[in-house]
Amino acid sequence: MTAEENSETKPPGPRPSVFLERQSYRRRRLTDAARLLPFLGAALFALPLLWPGQSVEGQAVPLSSAMFYIFACWGGLILVGLIFGVAARRLRTREDPETDTDQWQR
Repeated sequence: MTAEENSETKPPGPRPSVFLERQSYRRRRLTDAARLLPFLGAALFALPLLWPGQSVEGQAVPLSSAMFYIFACWGGLILVGLIFGVAARRLRTREDPETDTDQWQR
């Protein structure tokens, strides 16, 4: 191959950046946060196990308070998951379908 043939195979235009674009970076971080959400939920659901049981003074946490806490955590996790889903959908629709990286073929 000669130098002239190599220059003809390269696509015209500027070379894309090595770093990720802001929207792509935000979408990936949002996806990472969504993947950690089940672990946060497991930690929140396990927290009542650390609450004191029957002590000498009778200062145990009532079962109704523990159940209210569990359902509040459950509802909060659903709400956070909904927010993550809406945010991910909005970030996906904002993306420009024609980017500089699409010009370079592998």
